[in-house]
Amino acid sequence: MLDYHLHLWPHGQRDKTPTLAQLREYCELAEKNGVREIAITEHLFRFAQVDRFMGGFFNQYPESPVRAIMEKYWADHAQADLDVYMEVALEAKAAGLPIVVGMEVDYYQGRMHEVSEFLAGYPFDVLLGSVHWLGAWPFDHVSDPVIMAEWDNFGVENAWSSYTDTLEELADSRAVDVLAHPDLIKVAGHFPKAPEEFYDRIAEAARDCGIAAEVSSAGWRKPVGEAYPAPYLLRKFFEYGVPITTASDAHCLADVAFKADEIKSYVRSAGYTSLRGFRDRKSYDSEV
Repeated sequence: MLDYHLHLWPHGQRDKTPTLAQLREYCELAEKNGVREIAITEHLFRFAQVDRFMGGFFNQYPESPVRAIMEKYWADHAQADLDVYMEVALEAKAAGLPIVVGMEVDYYQGRMHEVSEFLAGYPFDVLLGSVHWLGAWPFDHVSDPVIMAEWDNFGVENAWSSYTDTLEELADSRAVDVLAHPDLIKVAGHFPKAPEEFYDRIAEAARDCGIAAEVSSAGWRKPVGEAYPAPYLLRKFFEYGVPITTASDAHCLADVAFKADEIKSYVRSAGYTSLRGFRDRKSYDSEV
């Protein structure tokens, strides 16, 4: 098994300098849970180097309480040093720890060429692509009542449609290697009348763009109470020959390799016998 989606810092907390000891703890817990390799994939927007050219991204949207929350959230989090992050991760690899160096990259409409050029300057093994916001609305902030109230304003059908449009654009950008938690829009437990229509489009986008999809246990920790992707979407990925990674999306040590055994059974039930790994952004396959 792989755990290809791990963070060093919880949401809502400032970054701390990563250490080799921290990464060794991640690897040790992963191994205990049957995971042979992990990917460190912090959020791109958490780094000061990114803020220098992407800061103010949400100014393009109309002023609103939601935009104000997102702007403050960004400012509070965009403090880490990417060079230090890379240095420690590469040190861990050199020490023989089973780590690949990655990043979780959100979709920035009209700006992905800049993002890709920036990321090309660093020796990443894997890049995850995510959609965490629609416009200035960070729809997955499930603990914020203002953000959750926006579901009524945005509308469930519109949210799913906008999310799927954005995920298709992200895949088509060819900027990333894996679609992380590909049906994240369900995080709060809101579903459209016919989710299969959107799932079909997501699976087709992954197939047509030659991108892998992530199977994540993180949804079991959220209000939706199910893995990403949903069973129907996972079967579609398999039907279309879309390769997969597996992940916990941990933001703390305790969640590393979360429900790894359940994820293994889940992907096997859909027919998968191999997982997609990455080195220097080149793929390889290994057994589930």
